[in-house]
Amino acid sequence: MYTKKLGLILLFFLLGCGGEKKISEKKVQLPNLSPVYTPEVGSFGGTLTLATISDPKSFNPLVAKETSTTVITGLIFEGLTRVNGVTLEVEPNLAKSWEIEDEGRVYIFELRDDVFWQDGEKFSSDDVVFTFNELIYNPDIPSSARDIFTIEGEKIKVEKISDYKIKFTLPKKFAPFLMSMGQEILPKHILEKPLREGKFNFIWGLDTPPKEIIGTGPFRLAKYLPGEKVILERNPLYWKKDKQGNTLPYLERIVFLIVQSQDTAFLKFKEGEIDYYGLRGEDYPLLKPKEKEGNFTIYNTGPSFGENFLVFNQNRDIHPQTGKPFVEAKKLAWFTNKKFREAVAYALDKDSIINIVFNGLGIPQNGPMSPSSGYFYNPEVKKYEYDIKKAKKILAEEGFIDHDGDGFLEDKEGNRVEFSLYTNSGNTERIKIAQIIRKDLERIGFKVNFLPLEFNLLVSKLDSTYDWEAIVLGLTGGIEPHFGANVWYSWGQLHLWYPRQKIPATAWEKRIDELFTQAVQELDKEKRKKLYAEWQVIVSENLPLIYTVLPLNIFAVRNRFGNLYPTAYGGAFHNIEEIYIINSNVKNQISK
Repeated sequence: MYTKKLGLILLFFLLGCGGEKKISEKKVQLPNLSPVYTPEVGSFGGTLTLATISDPKSFNPLVAKETSTTVITGLIFEGLTRVNGVTLEVEPNLAKSWEIEDEGRVYIFELRDDVFWQDGEKFSSDDVVFTFNELIYNPDIPSSARDIFTIEGEKIKVEKISDYKIKFTLPKKFAPFLMSMGQEILPKHILEKPLREGKFNFIWGLDTPPKEIIGTGPFRLAKYLPGEKVILERNPLYWKKDKQGNTLPYLERIVFLIVQSQDTAFLKFKEGEIDYYGLRGEDYPLLKPKEKEGNFTIYNTGPSFGENFLVFNQNRDIHPQTGKPFVEAKKLAWFTNKKFREAVAYALDKDSIINIVFNGLGIPQNGPMSPSSGYFYNPEVKKYEYDIKKAKKILAEEGFIDHDGDGFLEDKEGNRVEFSLYTNSGNTERIKIAQIIRKDLERIGFKVNFLPLEFNLLVSKLDSTYDWEAIVLGLTGGIEPHFGANVWYSWGQLHLWYPRQKIPATAWEKRIDELFTQAVQELDKEKRKKLYAEWQVIVSENLPLIYTVLPLNIFAVRNRFGNLYPTAYGGAFHNIEEIYIINSNVKNQISK
């Protein structure tokens, strides 16, 4: 979840002149895909089986805010550029080249002319213009991408030059522009009609026939069985080829088994039913001795990018239907009190979380970026060492005292400090973190009612109904701070504690708005680093998200895949189209 849900996005365009050429209406004839199309080359075929602990919420990548959706759509849709999972450099994708003009304010992209949508229609500049002008910048569509591509309140001008050339004119300089062009491009010929009918926000729901969900990516949706599995099949029209000229991807299918919990996923990996498993700390001593016997390898790529944090609801708005505040007045007063949040930060026993939940395989997190993020990471943020006495002292100074001796604090008006705490039910590690946090907060006199919820219901509370008080959750992370703009801008779609603010609610939120606006326009990398360093300090001091622990990114993969190059940023399958099932009879035919 992050655009901050991440995945991300890239786009390019080239200046040209002369009249436009119309694209042929002719459709490519699809091969018979029953059974699934398999090339004659021996290296092709096979199934990669994965597990996910939640059904997708939809198959629409533009409105998705949760990874249960984007883990699927990221294989179906593509952007104009991509980030190399090993080098972290921006590479061409749907665009094959680009030029930069006007000191970084104009980008002209030349698109590939050999890309087809999965229904056989030709991909063109029209799809890129449609995606940006009609979808991303459409105020009626709740897309987090709009936060990324809005610079000081202004849109990027997107113009078609020809069928395969397109021009982006930026209102201001935009340092991570090329990296941002990993944004998924969607098909105009499929989505224009539902958009005009006001149905886009509901298009490509879970009941949509798979053949109607059309991307350009290496895989396409074959079947969705609610609560059971999602099956993706090889896209036979994919544009990318290996060194021998064979059409990628090599794999025939990817199957996502929908399991109830991480415990179930762990059992399925041990039993050989899935090919990949992201280890929890408690799993490591159980799996490590069985690597040879189980024919798998465990990889440790360092601290994870995604985080776990506690967040309080600071939404000051009124529900338009009920006329009542989203958050009860007394609780809003607690949650918006910086000292209250500071006391909570001192009360969290991060060492216990590391040892109990992650079996010692984790590090404390104190700010909004992981050490694995690299260049922009700032280690000099405010840190909150576990100190119950200090937490109680801060609360007492703010008037939170146990007046009646029942073991729970009351505020100045005599209201007991009691609230509900949620997290997602399928994530056993997060449930354990939440349970430790509940106990920590009870030690300082809070009454905490803990309840795990199904992931998509939890997301709905966060970004739709705002019916929550405190949540333990996580966001995806990355190497580019601006791709978290949908979280950090005060008007952002994922400004979790108080989203879509009309004006910044606090001076520090206003300052973060200013920092992100300045940093995204600063082309001097060192100056950008200083701006983002200040942002990280502000977050650590004001604690809108109270960070807990970063687990080490450890995962196990079956020893049956070739072209596997795991990295901290890309994970195990960042080059999914090049990964193949190892077969001793055909290894020499595989592109290296």
